[in-house]
Amino acid sequence: MKRLISCEYNFDNCCVELKFTYGSMIAIDTIAVENEVADNMYQRSELDYLIYNAPLEYADLILNGDPEAYLKAVTEYKPIE
Repeated sequence: MKRLISCEYNFDNCCVELKFTYGSMIAIDTIAVENEVADNMYQRSELDYLIYNAPLEYADLILNGDPEAYLKAVTEYKPIE
């Protein structure tokens, strides 16, 4: 069974890193994720909030969830008229 030791954002490589007891590590490239799923600055801001304040929840969303559906549900985009 996988046992997570730590999950944190690494400022040096812009990745959320998950480290497991058996020695392996998963690094999620946050810039690549934003380029793929975020359509506007509001969605990027929501992802940034998760990256800095809740990296474990961010990793769970990216690895197990549907980030596009999440972003559509939590962001409100109103263009300036």
